[in-house]
Amino acid sequence: MRKKVFYTELSYIIGLVLLALSAALMEKADFGLSMVVAPAYLLHLKVSQLLPFFSFGMAEYTLQAVLLILMVVVLRKFKLSYLFSFVTAVLYGIILDFMIMCVSYIPCETITVRIVSYILGLLGCSTGVSLLFHTYIAPEVYELFVKEVSVKLGININRFKSIYDLTSCFIAIIMSFVFFGLWHFEGVKLGTVICALLNGFTIGMFSKVFEKHFDFKDKFNLRKYFE
Repeated sequence: MRKKVFYTELSYIIGLVLLALSAALMEKADFGLSMVVAPAYLLHLKVSQLLPFFSFGMAEYTLQAVLLILMVVVLRKFKLSYLFSFVTAVLYGIILDFMIMCVSYIPCETITVRIVSYILGLLGCSTGVSLLFHTYIAPEVYELFVKEVSVKLGININRFKSIYDLTSCFIAIIMSFVFFGLWHFEGVKLGTVICALLNGFTIGMFSKVFEKHFDFKDKFNLRKYFE
């Protein structure tokens, strides 16, 4: 079967929008956010108590800036292309705030709607990450960290992604306890744990499906600027 062409630039745009929409849906469902964004959500909840303008999106690119610095320290190198990941993080933050505003109009009072929202968010998150793994344009710092450090350590990217997700989940739990008191969970719930356990597998599954049916190619000659 002949594969269809999927442009990497389109993969970047769709992946970014899917990630933002997925986070908004999971926040609406209130079963727990993705472990990757949970720390930023908790930071948003805490800081916004003092600074109401500090949105979820702002918390995202603030935390990703810190992660970018940590990645540079671990890799012991810096490339100009790394800064594009922060630009992506800012774009994601803006889209995320917009998606949260849009999703706020969806009535989510019944358990059925909440479950559907959570499942769509979980699957959309995995799809979005998979698409960002198939583009040359700098992904969010989260994905860049996984890609670069997994290569540095010689670990399979999907396996390292699972390790990273579980670590983020643990950090989010600690933040929840510190910010809101012992055994008081905010943003980190059963859905977060389920996402942490399944995300690596589902990302790998979607990647196999994409690679089976599509041939990812560049539409524009811009790859050299991101290397």
